[in-house]
Amino acid sequence: MAKNIYVGNLPWNASEDEVRGAFAAHGEVLSVKLVNDRETGRPRGFGFVEMEDADAEKAIEALDGEDFGGRRLKVNEAKPRPQRRW
Repeated sequence: MAKNIYVGNLPWNASEDEVRGAFAAHGEVLSVKLVNDRETGRPRGFGFVEMEDADAEKAIEALDGEDFGGRRLKVNEAKPRPQRRW
């Protein structure tokens, strides 16, 4: 089963390929999605990586707090997004 991983404190110039490379060292990466601001289109400094469960656990343990482009990553299992009320 696949697990979604939250990756925070990314440098603004980080690319999906760079993030994929960092996580691929710990297992197969199924997908990478970096989040951009809806208004400006600029990176928001976080994203999500999808990996198989066992690989995801290894990647979270190995990369949380590690330096990536001069910033210390915040890596943990993504929590489901709360429902918005309009």
